[in-house]
Amino acid sequence: MKFLKIAFKTIIILLALVGLFFIGTYVAMQFKLTNDKGSVDRNDRYFNEIKDKYNQSFKKDTSTFQKQEFEALHRILILNKYCPKNAEMILDVYSKSNNEVEVLRMLDAVDMQLQSNPQYLSEIAKHHEGKKSVPPTYIHGSVFDWMNISEWTDFKIAVAKDKTLIDSVAKLTGVEPRLIVSVLVGEQIRLFNSKREAYKKWIGPLKILSVESKFSLGVTGIKEFTAQRIETTIKDSTSKYYLGKQYEHLLDFQTDSINRERFDRLTSFRSHYYSYMYAALFIKQMKVQWEKAGFPITNRPEILATLFNVGYEQSQPKSNPRVGGSSITIDDKVHSFGSIAYEFYYSGELYDLFPFKPKKFDWDVE
Repeated sequence: MKFLKIAFKTIIILLALVGLFFIGTYVAMQFKLTNDKGSVDRNDRYFNEIKDKYNQSFKKDTSTFQKQEFEALHRILILNKYCPKNAEMILDVYSKSNNEVEVLRMLDAVDMQLQSNPQYLSEIAKHHEGKKSVPPTYIHGSVFDWMNISEWTDFKIAVAKDKTLIDSVAKLTGVEPRLIVSVLVGEQIRLFNSKREAYKKWIGPLKILSVESKFSLGVTGIKEFTAQRIETTIKDSTSKYYLGKQYEHLLDFQTDSINRERFDRLTSFRSHYYSYMYAALFIKQMKVQWEKAGFPITNRPEILATLFNVGYEQSQPKSNPRVGGSSITIDDKVHSFGSIAYEFYYSGELYDLFPFKPKKFDWDVE
């Protein structure tokens, strides 16, 4: 009898604790206490210095094209002495895209990682002066160190399985597939790095993407209140985030159990379609909001990714947006969500699956 009383009390206490946990979780989400305000990336100043370095809006003449082509090829040759893997990927992208502006941006992304390498930084100057260069120090693997971890190889296999879904979402929303994958990379690398047990048991062996189901949802980590706001604003023609009539029904529900249906479609293991759809719509809403305010960020994947990560409340259009977001620690080195997305976008990785489009938004379907 005494044993039954103790067991009964224990069950009551456990149920009470579980109840408190769910109540606390609900309160935290309703009052947005789970929001990550993020931090400013350590290279934010560098991002702002190079944002207008290449202007894609001007009408290209022959002399400008030749100058940019020479600069791109020259820098690739120099990079090949130090980081042959990155040089090879960038040259491959150049041969396939013939887009010297984006290739120069790829080289700038590499340069950001090599600021502490005086040999590399002085190579171009020494070449023009006719001086002999000091033998370079080779970097084995990618200059983007987080791409050298085993999880990155697994991620590339996993995301390749979703190419058809990502392309279909991109076609419906007019958001470049590579941009969608950029925010996916930030979320998945963070989870790969923090959920080691889950990675060892399921993600690594099965080569699948991690599906979140607690504070954030799905493979792109959409918070429930963010999903609700996306659903509302795509239908509100008075909203500063409104995209147009053709987008109003992309998130329509099929049942009256909206909360349940939203959770199920975002956390589905079978199809990540809605994770990509919500992410693409949010990215485009940020682009439209800033464009209407007179501060276009169309060609700034690092800013679009930062805003995706920090959410609506911190999206305040201005002339000098900051790169940052959640801090992601990989092999004891801290990266920001925005910089991770930027580095992937201009890395050349997965280019065969997700190449640059003529435009990052409303791109022409080939």
